[in-house]
Amino acid sequence: MKLKNIITTSTLAVLMIAAAGCSKEKFDINSNPDAVTDISVTPSVLLPGALQSTATNVVSEWWFIGWWMGHGARSGSYQSLNEEETYVFTNDFHSAIWTGLYANANNYNIMINKAKEKGQGTYEAIGRIMKSHNFQILTDVYGNIPYTDAFKGTTAPTPAYDKSVYIYNAIFADLDAAIVLLNDAAATDVAKNPDIKNTDLVFAGNTTMWKKFANTLRLRMLVHLHNGIKTKSVAAGVDVAAQVAKITSDGFLGAGESAHLNPGFSGTKPSPYFRIYNTSESGTGSQRDYLRASAYAIGYYKGDGDPRIDKFYVAPSAGHKGIIFGTPASATAPIGSALSTVRGEGLSPDGASSRAWILTSVESLFLQAEARERGILTSGSSASSLLTEAITESFVWLGLTATDAQDYLDYNAGYPDVDYSAGALASGLPVGGLYTILSQKWFALNSIAPYEIWTDYRRTEIAYGVGGGYDKGPTLSKDPNRTKTSIPVRLFYPQNEYNYNGLNVGKEGTLDVFTGKLFWDLN
Repeated sequence: MKLKNIITTSTLAVLMIAAAGCSKEKFDINSNPDAVTDISVTPSVLLPGALQSTATNVVSEWWFIGWWMGHGARSGSYQSLNEEETYVFTNDFHSAIWTGLYANANNYNIMINKAKEKGQGTYEAIGRIMKSHNFQILTDVYGNIPYTDAFKGTTAPTPAYDKSVYIYNAIFADLDAAIVLLNDAAATDVAKNPDIKNTDLVFAGNTTMWKKFANTLRLRMLVHLHNGIKTKSVAAGVDVAAQVAKITSDGFLGAGESAHLNPGFSGTKPSPYFRIYNTSESGTGSQRDYLRASAYAIGYYKGDGDPRIDKFYVAPSAGHKGIIFGTPASATAPIGSALSTVRGEGLSPDGASSRAWILTSVESLFLQAEARERGILTSGSSASSLLTEAITESFVWLGLTATDAQDYLDYNAGYPDVDYSAGALASGLPVGGLYTILSQKWFALNSIAPYEIWTDYRRTEIAYGVGGGYDKGPTLSKDPNRTKTSIPVRLFYPQNEYNYNGLNVGKEGTLDVFTGKLFWDLN
């Protein structure tokens, strides 16, 4: 019998420098992407470095969210990390997220302007899409942020803050503009977009694939506006039907169509995930060597007989074992050598030479499944079929097979964390359907898109159960310093904003990262 738990900026003016490099520098992950001036760059020089910076942010900056979401924890042989575990934060808590995404978005903004001047429609469209990608993450993490004034330099050295709902609508408008360009044969003529097949490290200038990326990003945002499972609601301020109508017939990123890049990663220039979590280019080991598997996640993968456990984690000799998030370092706490690490081969299938990712086909299919289930999308494959495709794609993306995925589905028949058609296992427990889609998304996007799982947590009433790794306060975290009983729903603005843009950030009032919900968070 299967045993299971029940899943019951004024500083922005300083960043007005473009990411670039000569043709050989686009392969150098250790070069400074912000080392040249606006005057010296062209879209073809900007694009590869900007894309690589985006991928590096996606795969390396969000490990602490993975802790909060129950996927990871700290080895008991390492001293506690106070802010991540106690929830007592300073304003500089992971401020590199803000700085990195703004600097990267600025690079795309410069590319947009230069491409527009030169009539390089493909470059301009990619810049608009990728700038939108960065701002979508920024506003979903911080709420109201500088947008309209963000990159005006000395014209607006203390940029005003825009409302999140305004930014959402502005992003949608930028995606509209990108689609118009991508549908314009003259603007996307290869002759007008020099070296696009080489400098576009993601889709080699394929305009159809970029339209699919734009559609998928639009769908991600539309899904974020939808709240709840039992009691459903939709955030105000966006015309959802109008945005759905703008999704082009090209569709979304499908199986085998992830936005990946690999400019030539190797042992001396390792891919971002491998470099951060496994071995750096100097061979000195992981920069995050204290990261281990959460006992919560290990229990769920084992309970479901899920072979993806070996793709997300590396087991010690005694088999997979995790540690409870927040366990204080002590002589009796499980230590690194006894715990599974977050270096699974599914995330770095080719070692240092593995691809980096920006937005995966796996996430895209889960977004489509939820959108179909909620009625955002009203035609095409059913939610159940899309969920099966998403689970299968997760297995294949990690290096397993479609047969492995079907065996997993068969083994878990009747359990609503896996089976879309399952009923409740007991009174008051969830049934399949939407719950299954979000549950499986949690299983599939481990270490791949932690911020997306965090958004699911914030906008729905799902918290994955008794004995879990989060939203249960000091008792289950084992951290004696923990006083808050839930994880944050946003991050603080960086201290530099208070130092140099104090008037504008001050207008946002006193923030409470536990109760200061974003505009789409209605739960």
